[in-house]
Amino acid sequence: MSMMDKIKGLLKGHEEQAGKGGDYVDQRTQGKYSGQVDTAQQRLRDEMDSMDRGQDEPPR
Repeated sequence: MSMMDKIKGLLKGHEEQAGKGGDYVDQRTQGKYSGQVDTAQQRLRDEMDSMDRGQDEPPR
C-alpha cells in the first residue's frame, strides 16, 4: 500500500477537516507558504474527487 493510499484512507469522510488543516498552516506561518498550501489543498480536493468517481488516478 502506497503512502497516498494510506492518506486517502485516513481522509475518507473527513474532507472538510483536511481543508481546515491548510488554513491552520497558513495561520501558523502567517501566510508565508500560502501558495504552496493552496496548491496542496487543491490537489487534495482533486484526489478526493477522483476517489468519489472511483478512479485510481486523478486527471492531469
